[in-house]
Amino acid sequence: MNSKYRVGKLIYDANIYDGMNTNLDDLQFYKRWLPKDKDAKILELCCGTGRLTLPIRKKGYKITGVDFTASMLTQASAKALEEGLEIPFIQADMRTLDLPEKFDLIFIPFNSIHHLYKNEDLFKAFNAVKQHLKEDGLFILDCFNPNIQFIAEGGKELKEISSYITNDGREIVIKEKMHYESKTQVNRIDWHYFINGAFDSIQKLDMRMFFPQELNSYIERCGFNIIHKFGSFEEEQFNDNSDKQIFVCALD
Repeated sequence: MNSKYRVGKLIYDANIYDGMNTNLDDLQFYKRWLPKDKDAKILELCCGTGRLTLPIRKKGYKITGVDFTASMLTQASAKALEEGLEIPFIQADMRTLDLPEKFDLIFIPFNSIHHLYKNEDLFKAFNAVKQHLKEDGLFILDCFNPNIQFIAEGGKELKEISSYITNDGREIVIKEKMHYESKTQVNRIDWHYFINGAFDSIQKLDMRMFFPQELNSYIERCGFNIIHKFGSFEEEQFNDNSDKQIFVCALD
């Protein structure tokens, strides 16, 4: 999104991505917010390898997955084929998305907006959502609630954050260190990868932080009404101690 900030290629390795993201609690939340009408059209932006797309399709919904990264979509398509599911997967930038249809539900899951590093990028993405959302449709997104103490502690030493074995048999250990740029609100994260017991590389995972009142105002500025703001996937109301910012929005 910006030449200065980036996400490392190894982070987008589909098997490494899947191995790290198997035990997440967001699927049941998104299932609860699916339209009652099974003929409704759903659009998932930043769908990755189809972790949410496939189970939603299995419930009988018409869902389209969009992602910027070809390797993710290749993995998603292979999974869908293996399970006999017909799902349109489209490689596109959500800031410039231009599809010939509108949707009843559009969602951007899994903290994906943190890779929109400038306000103009975020506004373009939100405007693309608005252009593709039906008048009575819903827009849902989730992201982190910035924890400055956690970010500051993360800059002091290298800490192991994940250890697992991928589907293709690689033993992965990931250690993290971070540095926060207060001017840009970008958390510069380094993931140190160890594969099969040996150091492999340092991969960047730069993430723009969005503070609560700031993000509320951006969403409303782009023409949405915030119906709910939750602090967890259990739908607890957002508060000072919330780890997440989860929005359910409609067109204003």
